[in-house]
Amino acid sequence: MALDPKALMALEIPAVRRAYDWRDCAIYALGLGYGEDPLDQGQLRYVVETGQQAMPAMVNVLGHDGSWMKRPETGIDYLRVVHGEQEMRLHRPLPVSGEIVARTVIEEVVDKGEAKGALVTARREVSDAMTGDLVATVWMTIFCRGVGGFCGNPDSSRTPHPLPEGAPAKTVSVATSPQSALIYRLSGDYNLLHADPEVAAKAGFDRPILHGLATFGIVCRMLMAEFCGADGTRVAGLQGRFSAPVYPGEIITIDIWPEAPGRAAYRARAGERDVLRNGRFDYHP
Repeated sequence: MALDPKALMALEIPAVRRAYDWRDCAIYALGLGYGEDPLDQGQLRYVVETGQQAMPAMVNVLGHDGSWMKRPETGIDYLRVVHGEQEMRLHRPLPVSGEIVARTVIEEVVDKGEAKGALVTARREVSDAMTGDLVATVWMTIFCRGVGGFCGNPDSSRTPHPLPEGAPAKTVSVATSPQSALIYRLSGDYNLLHADPEVAAKAGFDRPILHGLATFGIVCRMLMAEFCGADGTRVAGLQGRFSAPVYPGEIITIDIWPEAPGRAAYRARAGERDVLRNGRFDYHP
């Protein structure tokens, strides 16, 4: 079955209104490994309500509703969808509590061919429900297998960030906990692929895998510590292309290439596997 790109681009996706508080922020941060050192004030500021900050990568889960992918008029086979890329841009710091409105539109549909599939990019604008101020813009690109061959245009307007040549200037590592996916799912992604060994086995995995957005958030955490003194208000953006899953308990290694004041390229690895490629981190120096 091929997609109808015009119908997909015209898809009306209902806005999502979501209230959250310091506990939601703390649970999200715990899912990224914050608090592993209970004496580290840079970690405690994201999990303890006194002087708390919201972890900026939380905008990736606030107001997210992927149910549009399951609607029959899209032509998408949801069981064959793979998360391809993620990008977030912060326009102002995320408050530690409040209410947001998220509005999602389909921004681009790219035909990769009948034998491959299609790339679909959704753009979500997250705004303060009370003031209307735009807090963040989030792009999610999914790869829809088996639904290509509808227009023959394989080019995307979204260009991956190139990695510099040569060795990275610095490499940092962080261990994920065996229960990291079980904690992270409490922030809203209850896909049993990340919790139930039988479901993971049916999908072809040895055991449940870590959420891609958890890996994305962990990378944000480590780059914040490296460039921002663990201050989330200095984060401007993060992007990356998913290339392999992480298993809970594995060590994530991040190769870093500073490129300019306020910008760095990165690649994340787990063992011998690249798990995030073409990464870019933007921050306020």
